[in-house]
Amino acid sequence: MAVSIRLQIKTMYNDFSPKEQAIADYILKNPSKVSHSSISDLANELEIADSTFFQFTKKLGYNGFKDFKLSMLMQENDLPAISIHENIQKNDNELTMAQKVFDSNISTLTDTRKLLKEEDLKQAANMIGSSQRLFLFGVGGSEIVATDAYHKFLRTSISVFHSTDYHIQLMEVSLLTKDDCAIIISHTGRSKETIYIAESAKETGAKIIVVTSQANSPLAKLGDIVFISISEETEFRSEALASRIAQLSIIDSLYVILRFFNQKKSQDSISKVRRVISGIKE
Repeated sequence: MAVSIRLQIKTMYNDFSPKEQAIADYILKNPSKVSHSSISDLANELEIADSTFFQFTKKLGYNGFKDFKLSMLMQENDLPAISIHENIQKNDNELTMAQKVFDSNISTLTDTRKLLKEEDLKQAANMIGSSQRLFLFGVGGSEIVATDAYHKFLRTSISVFHSTDYHIQLMEVSLLTKDDCAIIISHTGRSKETIYIAESAKETGAKIIVVTSQANSPLAKLGDIVFISISEETEFRSEALASRIAQLSIIDSLYVILRFFNQKKSQDSISKVRRVISGIKE
């Protein structure tokens, strides 16, 4: 399934120049108008040259404006979704606020699911399953996702490692080998700490799986396999918080796939974990 223009823009947005972001914002806010206007009309509206809008469509991967416009028209039924998620308003009651948070999460999961590729999921699961050790890396909010992944993969037959301390993460990455696999998580894909981890892992020859929201980020370029999490940004809720929901779901998917690849070993591991935990339950 082809990726929609909306998702293309969202995955590339942080790599756009200020002028390109202005074009992107206009397209997201006025999809119907864009799909039924000439390039000259749109350029005049944005007070830019026709060639600037033309080059923007090329950057999205289209042959030019005509190709871009045709794609917009083909996505006509999806156009109502190409809009900025409504922000929470001061006069919203508590239920409305909560519903908007849920709506944002649903949108995040729906968009991220559209970007999943069977081959990537299969290859990532094979990478993890064939590795001697699995290491999980992330800092800040991404560390929470890494910890959750550690909690899950402990239930598999894989030897899994994760530390919440960045300095220990640096020590761990220095000890990786070509027989290991690293899952590196970062919302922006631009954190200096995380990029350094990825570069260090690359030098060891370890296999690298990246989970990020920015397809063209420095971190994404270092991954052997890259999973993109899409999220809605609102005034009262950061994009990073929303992306966490999608990243957790990507990790959940890899965990479930890996379990089915190694059902017998995984079941043995789960049984051991349950047996020990049951000893402290009434």
